[in-house]
Amino acid sequence: MAAHELEHLRTFLTVLRAGSMSEGARLLGLSQATASSHVQALEQRLGTVLFERSAAGVVATPRAVALGREVAGPLDALDDVLAPAAAGGTETIDLGGAAEFLGEVLAPSLGELAEVSAVRLRLRFGLADALLDDLRAGALDLVVSSVRPSQRGLSAMPLVDEEFVLVAAPRWRPATPPDETAAFVSALAEVPLVAYGDELPIVRRYWRSVFGQRPDGLYPIAVIPDLRAIRASLVAGTGMSVLPRHLVESELAEGRLVLLHEPELAPLNTLYLVSRTGELDRRDRLRALAEAIVAVVRG
Repeated sequence: MAAHELEHLRTFLTVLRAGSMSEGARLLGLSQATASSHVQALEQRLGTVLFERSAAGVVATPRAVALGREVAGPLDALDDVLAPAAAGGTETIDLGGAAEFLGEVLAPSLGELAEVSAVRLRLRFGLADALLDDLRAGALDLVVSSVRPSQRGLSAMPLVDEEFVLVAAPRWRPATPPDETAAFVSALAEVPLVAYGDELPIVRRYWRSVFGQRPDGLYPIAVIPDLRAIRASLVAGTGMSVLPRHLVESELAEGRLVLLHEPELAPLNTLYLVSRTGELDRRDRLRALAEAIVAVVRG
């Protein structure tokens, strides 16, 4: 196989994984015209159409999907051989996830994770959907995701269940006891709320799960898309919010925050460790890292 044909196959596979000619070109550092010419040359070489083109982008044909399955393993294996040499003999693994979880749960154990798996780690923070798209496109190797992936070519294992708790600075604890549900919920409406998003995504889930109603009477005094910043705000006395328990364990133990409510069944959110299908079996170091992450998270 000529070198240019190998390059054409690599461009094809990246476009297939990205689901977009422009995104595939961006990931490879090529112009869209160059990426398109690579794919067209491969189509001419094979005598078949690989992508149906439209104003909305490209759609892989069944032949493209089959070809992707055939070439993904060999091309990825070749990249694995070349990448460590370019990095001074150490393989770099890109791990994506929410900043709060990676920063609070995994960051303290990065040395252990890197040593056990014999890799260099590079962390990227972001929202689950965008990170999963980058994983599928090959820009990431592992993702800790708050949603189970629906994209083709991705495999997920349950990692841990996050428990959400309603917390506040001690001075905001309502006088009404929680077992008087209607009056208690009404009293909570008087407590300043710090929310993660304008639509109260985490708070809404807690209210529906625990109180069986929407948080219609709640209006945030601040919206902060960073759970650690919300925690800092609450510790300073701002008001209340719903946060993952692992994020506030020490603050609760030290009395800097208090639980406003302790339901029998706390809302849970499953986090998943996601990889491209088959890669944990094929890449020993990636599998070692995944196993080390599971060990750290589950204690």
